[in-house]
Amino acid sequence: MYVDGFILAVKKDKLEVYKAMARMGRETWMKFGALSYVEALADDVPYGELTSFPRAVLATEDESVVFAYITYRDRAHRDEVNAKVMAEMQWDENNMPFDGKRMIFGGFSTFEIA
Repeated sequence: MYVDGFILAVKKDKLEVYKAMARMGRETWMKFGALSYVEALADDVPYGELTSFPRAVLATEDESVVFAYITYRDRAHRDEVNAKVMAEMQWDENNMPFDGKRMIFGGFSTFEIA
């Protein structure tokens, strides 16, 4: 399995806008074959002295941290799905409910732990 992970800070007064965008994203990724698409809002993530989710994205008091991930069969499947998603999705970077420059993202290969 392959996982794309994301951490970002969303303005609290823009959470409903973000959720609408996430629903659209989920529909699109799933339509093109993603295995799962999950969005999670921070509930128990204190601002650490050295490291933490909020610190990683420079979250302010008026922002909430979002952790999201999408799963695929493997990296080739992820690349195939993402190419289709990017060709279809329209992004207005000036009208996003979060600062994309502070978003952390990356792809991960899973490994067996049993």
